[in-house]
Amino acid sequence: MSMKLNVIIVSTRPGRIGKPIGDWFFEYAKENPSGFDEVILTDLAELNLPLYNEPKHPRMQQYKHDHTKKWSSIVRDSDAFVFVLPEYNFTAPPSYFNALDYLVMEWAYKPAGFVSYGGISGGLRATQSAKPILTTLKVMPMIEQVAMPMVFQHLVNGKLEPTMPMIESADALLPELARWAGALKTLR
Repeated sequence: MSMKLNVIIVSTRPGRIGKPIGDWFFEYAKENPSGFDEVILTDLAELNLPLYNEPKHPRMQQYKHDHTKKWSSIVRDSDAFVFVLPEYNFTAPPSYFNALDYLVMEWAYKPAGFVSYGGISGGLRATQSAKPILTTLKVMPMIEQVAMPMVFQHLVNGKLEPTMPMIESADALLPELARWAGALKTLR
């Protein structure tokens, strides 16, 4: 059973630090796939989804816009997700909620994990705000996650230099995601 992990960089703002964090996790997951045959990287800044603008409810899957059709294909073809999630004002950023709201059926019966980052909380509050909408879409959020407190201290020349706790957290998250992805694939 072939399985694809999709690492999604959520932040879309200019000057973001999500890209080097997402790049690190993407490369780490490719080198340590833990049950995934393929690992892909999706950058919401490159996808450039406008504020939700489809005329029909996403449950109908009658998409008008090319950006929605592309996003639908990316999500549909993925078996699990890792959201690289910043914390804005104690919550997940609007780009996260907007990207989720574009689709319904494509998300169902897949697991999701988080690589969260920020100041002292390491993005944990953002992750807690991000999980309820996932369950509404029938996505199983993992307990295991990579939290990166004071992440700015670990960025050198535009690259993340991960700490041992970050690496150990990634090592706990990846096989758990694969376990759930395999089990949930039978429901799809």
